[in-house]
Amino acid sequence: RTGLEGSQDYDLALRVIDLVGHDVVYHVPRALYHWRIIPESTASGHEAKPYAHIAAMRAIDDHLARNNIKAHTIHAPGTHAFNKVVYELPEVLPSVEIIIPTRDSAALVEQCVESVIGRSTYSNFRITIIDNGSVKQETHDLFARLQADPRIKVVRDDSPFNYSALNNRVALASTADFVCLMNNDIEVINADWLEEMMSVAIQKNVGAVGAKLLYPDDTIQHGGVVLGVGGIASHAHKHFPNTMAGYFARARLRNAMSAVTAACLLIRQSIYKEVGGLDEELHVAYNDIDFCLRVRKAGYRNVWTPYAELYHHESATRGAEDTPEKISRFNQESELVRQRWGDLLMNDPYYSPNLTLTADDFSFAWPSRIADLA
Repeated sequence: RTGLEGSQDYDLALRVIDLVGHDVVYHVPRALYHWRIIPESTASGHEAKPYAHIAAMRAIDDHLARNNIKAHTIHAPGTHAFNKVVYELPEVLPSVEIIIPTRDSAALVEQCVESVIGRSTYSNFRITIIDNGSVKQETHDLFARLQADPRIKVVRDDSPFNYSALNNRVALASTADFVCLMNNDIEVINADWLEEMMSVAIQKNVGAVGAKLLYPDDTIQHGGVVLGVGGIASHAHKHFPNTMAGYFARARLRNAMSAVTAACLLIRQSIYKEVGGLDEELHVAYNDIDFCLRVRKAGYRNVWTPYAELYHHESATRGAEDTPEKISRFNQESELVRQRWGDLLMNDPYYSPNLTLTADDFSFAWPSRIADLA
């Protein structure tokens, strides 16, 4: 189309997708030609042809308008030639129930809850803390103080630890529009984290939405989940400095992913209920992976966003899987996931077969995992 010079192929692709749907797009995972970068090429950066970047933003805005999506396009922060869609939230904000299971760990819980209460600008949320058998007086004193805030409720659940069951009892019965699963060792960084996650989660056909989680040293702990890495799944861009854009800027852009971690996961309550919540056979390991794959199988897209940043003081309370009982349980749960999802675990549709399954860094698989052509 006239006026889209520099991004006419992008505009064409978006208009085709508008007609036929994104499910019919197929990516040929082979290097079919090589592109020589010269100073005037857009491959060297958007500064070489700024009009192409402007045309790309127009193509996206036109796509949003054609689909009656209330949003606009801006340059994606921290990238050279990529864009961010800013979705509008409705005037009446949907309600969110944030669910935090814990056993004691008063200092972590206090840090988590106070960061949510004190730093979040989203207004329509409540917090339910699941007290799974806390015994320390400092924990009970903390719970008493926290419940002075009408947005915070503590429910006692003394059943044997089962992460899936603990969350399900609250999430499946929730009257909120959305539920947010959150670990007790999470700490909010940016004030609009929940606005960002909600703006994605309310979009048509979106299922689970995951956040960018950082270690305390500002390296990436969770950039979405890639299936197959390490055997079943692992986190994308793990240990990358947060200053890095990552593979094709995927650490700085929203990604459709097969799965996201339940350490901070937002989803419509009706979808949570539709898929039956977390699988209670998976007490600890991979329950979020299995959950997200069932959400995807039900027809929804799971999305990871880098624009909601939180610290994750990972497994600060649970400890390592280092006892015979824990190791046995982990192995059983891993095998259940392997049997249920089979070949999908080795063929993540959001991860190129030209990339390795032995590391989190998007390095090349050599030889490629693509079967030779006949």
